[in-house]
Amino acid sequence: MRKRAGRLFGLVLAAGLCFFSGCGPEEKGGGYKTAIVVDVFDSVANYQGIQPGWFAGIVKDKFNMELNFIAPNVAGGGDTLYETRFAAGNLGELVICGGERDTVQRMIDSGLLLNMEPYIRDIEIMKYREALEAANSGITPEGIYIIPSELSQNSPLTPEESLEPACGPYLRWDLYKELGYPEIRTLEDLLPVLKQMQELEPEAENGEKTYAFSFFRDWDGNMMTAAKQPCCFYGYDEFGFGLEKADGSDFQSIIDSDSLYVRSLKLFFDANRMGLVDPQSPTQKYSDFVRKCEEGRILYSPWPWSAQTAYNTLARKEEGKGFMLADIGDMEIYSAGCNRRGNRKIVIGIGAQAKDPERLAAFIDWLYSPDGIACNGVQTSAGTAGPRGLSWDYGKEGEPYLTEFGVAALLGGGAKVPEEWGGGLWAEGISRLNFMPVSPCERDENGYSYSCLLWDSVAGINETALDRDWKGQMGAENTREFLTGNKKLLVEAGCDFATPPEGSEISTLRGQCKNIIQKYSWEMVFAEDEKEFYRLLRQMQEEAASLGYHEVFAEDMKNVESFREAKRNAIAEYGRDAGQ
Repeated sequence: MRKRAGRLFGLVLAAGLCFFSGCGPEEKGGGYKTAIVVDVFDSVANYQGIQPGWFAGIVKDKFNMELNFIAPNVAGGGDTLYETRFAAGNLGELVICGGERDTVQRMIDSGLLLNMEPYIRDIEIMKYREALEAANSGITPEGIYIIPSELSQNSPLTPEESLEPACGPYLRWDLYKELGYPEIRTLEDLLPVLKQMQELEPEAENGEKTYAFSFFRDWDGNMMTAAKQPCCFYGYDEFGFGLEKADGSDFQSIIDSDSLYVRSLKLFFDANRMGLVDPQSPTQKYSDFVRKCEEGRILYSPWPWSAQTAYNTLARKEEGKGFMLADIGDMEIYSAGCNRRGNRKIVIGIGAQAKDPERLAAFIDWLYSPDGIACNGVQTSAGTAGPRGLSWDYGKEGEPYLTEFGVAALLGGGAKVPEEWGGGLWAEGISRLNFMPVSPCERDENGYSYSCLLWDSVAGINETALDRDWKGQMGAENTREFLTGNKKLLVEAGCDFATPPEGSEISTLRGQCKNIIQKYSWEMVFAEDEKEFYRLLRQMQEEAASLGYHEVFAEDMKNVESFREAKRNAIAEYGRDAGQ
């Protein structure tokens, strides 16, 4: 998340629009007479093709359009799809991608991004004017080309997640309990515990073999994504070819022999030698990983929004089964702080080739509205509740609650959408954008969290055998309370920072080096023995160095100093604005 990070809804017919939009009768298609199919280039999507199900119905009814996803994560080849479409002069009509200034400027210079300002200057999204202007400052010619994600009004030191961090050591708690909750002092102590868990349940309900770890290549960039996640358990996140500690106290080169990244690779190498790593990992996709979580074939996940969402149905939780956060004695989990100017690592814009930019501007405006946030964010880290009137509503006292359908769909493992809302399975109709307009911890216009797990009404439903056992063992009401109360959460201040434009030489060197790092990282995990593991590590270090790794890392070191200054400034600025 990143991750950050996949989650669910129902089709809306014209008669039902008033339930979730708060508006009066509306012409089908939102008054747009011509139906269009919009190509969405989405660098964070885990789905390719036409958006299915109820979310597709909402978009159709409101905007008379379909979304056709073009997803590098699914197509494979890293940046190949991006560069191919870039060279062809058409990324897509709707573009979701990294918002680094050189990336955006390059797209503008090549005529791939539209200046949205004429289309949005008089609509609701301009309430975020400060964030929009900051995100587009320094870009030429002047205009509004991108809109950042994860906007927030909270302090930069407020964790942007809701109850669960974006990543952490999530284990099958029922098996961990059966072992007697063995102490896990360090990262490496996970392995014997997971091995014993595998021995307790060597096969899933479907008869397939269980594994502790299962990986995929979809999200690999500067490094192997799976090996980066344990680094986050110790307060670090990636920054170029480095690992930056959230408080700015350390910056590591990922290929150094004593780096946390290499430590993670060694952990997974040891795990593979113990029979704990899914052998299909090198060839599978993220969707395969989630399916295996759902089937109970995986015993560990670094992401609550994948494992818990996929496996923790209400029925299983009532049996005491499910993924919950385990405590590693020396962990201090990384958390991204809120940012009122948003996250420029993932932005949204309109492609210059768009057939109807005004309609796309209206769609983006809707995504940032309370209705759009609720409908789009069901299976993201936000964990929103979906369309009002189907999965949730307000009670007599004005408090939100899940409907009977909403409980089944969001907590019970899925449901069939009523025909008047389009039919089909709830899970099939989730938004495939994987894009969060606001931070998961944000509140709606009535003061209630967009994350339905934070509603009092849902907390009562979630009081299952699994929850009660976890609370009793951990001595806390929820994960956030446990982490903050035990000083095991390290928040990186949210700030307005974008990596400055990178010269073509450095960019070329970075591309060559990251391919080498990815290649050898995977080979090291699946090395035959320890001797080969360290031989491959030396080879990775030598080849990366020969391709200019240290020149690129020197740039990262300069940029991280600017990043740290931006974090300090964000904290000071928030304090001044709050009158502190």
